Amino acid sequence: MRLALAGAALLIAAVLLPNRAEAQFGLRGGPLGVARFAVGHVIGMSRLRHSRMAVRGGRYRSAAMRSQDPRGAERGQPSNPYIVRAALSAQAALAGWHGGRRPQGWWRHPDGSYGWAGPVFWPFAHDDLANAIIFADTTSISLYGYGDIYAAIFSPYAATELAAYTAPQGRRARKIPSAQNICDVSDPAGFPADLISAAVQPNELQRTALDELVSAWQAARDSIRATCPAEVPATAAERLGLMRERLAVMIKAMDNFAPALAKFEGLLDDGQKAKLDGLARERRAALAAGQNKDAQAAAACDADADPRYDEKLQRQYEQLVQQQWPAGDIASTLRLDEVARARFEVLQDTTLRTMQTLSACPSQPAATPQARLTAVKARLETMLQAVNGVTDALDDFEADLSDEQKATFEAIGPKRGA
Repeated sequence: MRLALAGAALLIAAVLLPNRAEAQFGLRGGPLGVARFAVGHVIGMSRLRHSRMAVRGGRYRSAAMRSQDPRGAERGQPSNPYIVRAALSAQAALAGWHGGRRPQGWWRHPDGSYGWAGPVFWPFAHDDLANAIIFADTTSISLYGYGDIYAAIFSPYAATELAAYTAPQGRRARKIPSAQNICDVSDPAGFPADLISAAVQPNELQRTALDELVSAWQAARDSIRATCPAEVPATAAERLGLMRERLAVMIKAMDNFAPALAKFEGLLDDGQKAKLDGLARERRAALAAGQNKDAQAAAACDADADPRYDEKLQRQYEQLVQQQWPAGDIASTLRLDEVARARFEVLQDTTLRTMQTLSACPSQPAATPQARLTAVKARLETMLQAVNGVTDALDDFEADLSDEQKATFEAIGPKRGA
């Protein structure tokens, strides 16, 4: 991708990162990193505005952190699942962050939702997987990547704020939902067996296979839900460890789910398969009807894009790089020697490379549920590999640090978010 792409991409980023706290979310790694970061923040901006309004208006309190169907309706009116989910995860993520006083956090996803809600990583894991496999809707999955890894290293939460998510429930409704409550809301709609049944009209044999498919999904859901943290991951290493555990279990869950899906698909005739695949087309059409298409985002994802380049924008880009990873300030604050400084630079570069390996640019979904499951698993494996690489770099960096230096390093994130 040409160097010129940095200019237009940065123009987007400059608008979307109005202050230093938000700028920490992310730019470095050259024009390619800038472009992909900016693209991620352009996708779904209309949904982001609506979700912010929902959070500010207080429509979704902790009492709303219960099982509900974002594909359904609210007050008799059709609801956009992204808006509902963004509001739910934002309420959970911000409830414990500085007492929930701020309307947004720098580690939010481009659609207004959050990959980290307190101590919980990937709160809507089950729903995202079902949407991707059955409805060919990989939007949420594609937004997980660099920003979540960065938030694991420099968590915006202080220890006391995270602890509130695992404190015992009181008799009255809590303002801060428990970690388990957040995990429970991650499968609001359940597996869409009724929609599948209505579409394909299964015979008795196919109905049995569909029941087995539902059972396999429930087992996969339960295995993912079992990774909900009972204790607060207090350090960067523990947070990356939680990411690794969740991703590994999600991959294994897809492996265990695949045979039942293959069996069910294999029993369908061509007409039934077409109707099953039609669910994905209907979902895309319904979502597209409620969204404003963003030509700028699509153009930024085009490998042949050639926007105008501007020196001023490039200087702004370099400034944002410093805000994202102020290596000199960190090295002096931690009093790093040359070896530790070099190891920190490796951690920095390893993390920034995940911008490229985990691009948020949308891809054309596969035609069948089985093929989409394979693609989803590949994405999860790529993310797990990226987290493993960052974890190794973090281990090397912290290997010779004193307890005082480690404590200082852990305090960087909450101080930046203040």
